[in-house]
Amino acid sequence: MSRVLRDKYGEAMDHPRAQAWLGRYVSAWRSYEPAAIADLFSEDVSYRYHPYDEPITGRDAVVASWLGEGEADGASTRDAPETYDASYAPAAVDGDVVVATGRSEYRDEPSGPIVRVYENCFVMRFDEEGRCRDFTEYYLERP
Repeated sequence: MSRVLRDKYGEAMDHPRAQAWLGRYVSAWRSYEPAAIADLFSEDVSYRYHPYDEPITGRDAVVASWLGEGEADGASTRDAPETYDASYAPAAVDGDVVVATGRSEYRDEPSGPIVRVYENCFVMRFDEEGRCRDFTEYYLERP
């Protein structure tokens, strides 16, 4: 019997709820607000910037990593305000697993031309409260 995942509002995970989570993910990235980042992830999350990385474990460690304060190999650095944007959409939702694709764009300076574009794929597992408990990112820079 397939388990139905419910988010923190008691609703089953589906494409619209996965899209809402992805929207909050982009908003948290734009703001670098620690509480917004933390709200995305379970307390015991495993987070990988690349599929071959050892995971960053725990919500606090993921927040620190996003803020450029983490020690994990391959972790991101904090992007300058207004120099990046992204859009992602769920490609598949199956129980507690969501696969999303999209792209992220970077500028060297606000309002400048786009200088780098990445095609992204996220493979995520969610807990019963709709928080991500396992996150792996795959990405390629567009030539």
